[in-house]
Amino acid sequence: MNQRWVGRPESVRMVDSAQQIQSIVEEAVRDGKKLTVRGGGHCYENFVFNAETRIVIDMSEMTSVTYDDRFSAFAVEAGATLLDVYERLYKVWGVTIPGGMCYSVGVGGHVSGGGWGMLARRDGLVIDHLYAVEVVVVDAHGKARTVVATREETDPNRDLWWAHTGAGGGNFGVVTRYWFRSPQAKGSQPEQALIKPPDEVLVSALAWPWEDMTKESFTRLVRNYTAWHVADENSAPGNAYGGLMSSLLLNHKANGQIGLVSQFDATTPNAEKLLEAYVTTVTEGVDIEHGPVMNSMGEHKPMPEYHQPQRLPWLQATRYFGTTTTMLVDPTLRADYKSAYNKGDVTDDQIDAMYEHLAHTDLGNPRAMVQFSSFGGAVNSVKPGDTASVHRDSRFKLLYQTYWNDPADDDANIAWLRNFYEDVYRKTGGVPVLDDTTDGCYINYADIDLNDPQRNTSGVPWHTLYFGANYPRMQQVKAKWDPRNVFNHGQSVRLP
Repeated sequence: MNQRWVGRPESVRMVDSAQQIQSIVEEAVRDGKKLTVRGGGHCYENFVFNAETRIVIDMSEMTSVTYDDRFSAFAVEAGATLLDVYERLYKVWGVTIPGGMCYSVGVGGHVSGGGWGMLARRDGLVIDHLYAVEVVVVDAHGKARTVVATREETDPNRDLWWAHTGAGGGNFGVVTRYWFRSPQAKGSQPEQALIKPPDEVLVSALAWPWEDMTKESFTRLVRNYTAWHVADENSAPGNAYGGLMSSLLLNHKANGQIGLVSQFDATTPNAEKLLEAYVTTVTEGVDIEHGPVMNSMGEHKPMPEYHQPQRLPWLQATRYFGTTTTMLVDPTLRADYKSAYNKGDVTDDQIDAMYEHLAHTDLGNPRAMVQFSSFGGAVNSVKPGDTASVHRDSRFKLLYQTYWNDPADDDANIAWLRNFYEDVYRKTGGVPVLDDTTDGCYINYADIDLNDPQRNTSGVPWHTLYFGANYPRMQQVKAKWDPRNVFNHGQSVRLP
């Protein structure tokens, strides 16, 4: 997806079974060749395609989604992409997993990094429904084998399952298959194994013109959004707004608009009134009239028809959000990203920095932005150590991003994003440290700058920002299952 990352491996191996993968892994170990794995191709850094990689295992033909009577769970091969999984699960069995929005994200990396999506506040992270994982691992003697690890407390391989609930991809082995069964599931019929999505959702999209956006209005809008999400009555597990996922799209001024895009479970009692109350709260005191979303914003296309909320069948809305932008299929796309989790409100200084960098004319890229997205709810009903995904008390998260097409624009875009991010968090060493306000970073939005002490001056290492107190346990799993460090990249779990 990101054309900044180029590799020239000796071979790319198309595979269709764990047995094939096992032999390729043994070959790579025997010959001392760097091995990486390609799933959907959405990695935000060069962890798959780089100068050192000699063999790439391409999972894109391993896409089956089936029901496994042995585990009373759905088996999903690691090369499947999200929309294909949603379509198959829903059309055949009427169920789903609460995964991400982009249609072409590969399951392999999305799940292992603790994937989240539009149903997260209602149903948790996708890993909260992960029952088992099949992984090709390498022992201390260089011998490869295929292991199945489940979440059962009696499973001697349970630590390997745990490590695949948020440590990220490329750490412990090659994931070949996941099994999904919701923890609250009862019965042995496929229709009972996973959550059912809402029959319908409400979709809302509104925008404010940048040319009318004063610093005061900008500040009020950000404050309203973050204060709503921080409030316990809105983000506690099981609250009336569990079915809401809403993104505040703070685009660069060159875009022309700032947007608010929301999806809400339309089967919630008084859904229309609840969504209206949410929009009223977020827009209160913003002395600019909002109108329709007329411009592309990040991965959203113009959405003028949703200025007034519209009801859509869930699968139709899922397709709409996941596929309607041409950006995800742009063969020249280049991009850079950074992330943050928030437990508390953003500070005055942070809002000032956001306004300054987004309103400044030095870059002039309409596709540069920071996106605030809802978090919390059911996500926060799981304890931080129960899965590898540690960010279980955050209320919203941020994705800083910029997209461009010409390699000649690399330096300007990368520098802009770095300066923007480091200025927002300048009081904490240029990164969102784990404190009362911020809560680190998201491994699936990988950012190699976190490793650089000149960019991250906080003294907090990258692995603490991603994994908090869970990292030492990840290292123990690494030592047990990948003692030779066969599977490694710039932000892979290090041997203890």
